[in-house]
Amino acid sequence: MKKYQVMILMTLSSLFLLSGCGKKQTSGTTLELVNDPASSAQTTESEAGISEESSATESDVPPTEGMVRSRITNEWIDEKLANRRPISVMIPNTKTASQYGISEAAILYECNVESSITRLMGIWEDWDDIEKIGNVRSSRDYFMYWSFEWDAFHIHYGGPFYIDDLLNRNDSENINLNIDVSITYHFRDYAKNDFDNAFTNSKLIHDYIDDKNYSLNYRDNYSDEQHFLFASEQDPNMLTQYEDCIQAKKVDMSLAYPLTNCYFVYNEKTGLYDRFQHLSGEHDGPHMDLANNTQLAFKNLLIQNTYYEVRDEKGYLSFQCHDTTHDGWFFTNGKGIHVTWEKTADYSATRYYDDAGNEIKLNTGKTMICILEDGDTFTVDGKVIGANSSNK
Repeated sequence: MKKYQVMILMTLSSLFLLSGCGKKQTSGTTLELVNDPASSAQTTESEAGISEESSATESDVPPTEGMVRSRITNEWIDEKLANRRPISVMIPNTKTASQYGISEAAILYECNVESSITRLMGIWEDWDDIEKIGNVRSSRDYFMYWSFEWDAFHIHYGGPFYIDDLLNRNDSENINLNIDVSITYHFRDYAKNDFDNAFTNSKLIHDYIDDKNYSLNYRDNYSDEQHFLFASEQDPNMLTQYEDCIQAKKVDMSLAYPLTNCYFVYNEKTGLYDRFQHLSGEHDGPHMDLANNTQLAFKNLLIQNTYYEVRDEKGYLSFQCHDTTHDGWFFTNGKGIHVTWEKTADYSATRYYDDAGNEIKLNTGKTMICILEDGDTFTVDGKVIGANSSNK
């Protein structure tokens, strides 16, 4: 009997699914909304609101015994990794940066620091076999707040005095590579210049953690925290359940990051957004990891519009990491929707919601989070769009 009920539901879903979106107006610019009959025909029952039981009915058997779903990517990982805290590493993003290991980061943040220079912070869940990661540069307090929400060991090479209060907190448990003149926890290696050449590795990170008696496992105030919500791999989030979703084959951040000039191109074959950069003084091309000659690519892109202030004449910035109902965008599988975000406490996750107030579901894989200064714009398929603009 159950078999026939499922067949009836499938028939009804194919008859009554809404297939497309018309034209909507965004900040005075007409954006191309999704109108793809092929993708609409593949819209799942859960997306059409017919069934909400996909999580209960999908096969979620681990490929091998002792594996569980990652809270960071939803990929299958060893259970020992799932219970262990990740690391966050500050990495420069200029033409002199020597970037090793960044393609292995599960989450990658990008945000301005000063003079329109951006800095990256990666979140690594599996950091046992890293031979060379970096180069490592100084931190900012707002990066530390984003690191807190993963309960990560924050690895950096010092920073301006604005971070001192956070560094001195008992709960920050950061790994400052600039505190020991004997260079115990980092090493200098071949790089593009004599300045961006500080690196570390798994052994040195473990040595630091052991010396400081830090807990390797998630701490009590974080252990039950579910960060992102994920769609199942059998029923991915195609965003076609949103009538105002837009096509997003190329998401270009050059207007917001004029020195990095990074952009993302949707790869139909892999289902990922490949990252490219056109750094000042360098040719346009793929953003590569020097450790393995791998281009950075992401399943999910989150654009987070954030209130900011300039702190001093040197251009140091301050970002309001704790906020409610601020704007952004979410891109996955070649489409995008407007979202809002909030972060309510130091160790709480940043939550992202659709325009109906529902928390969005990311797809399994890596995530890129671009933090924009309030009022900055970017382009989607050549159309200028503000991070604080919805499709309404």
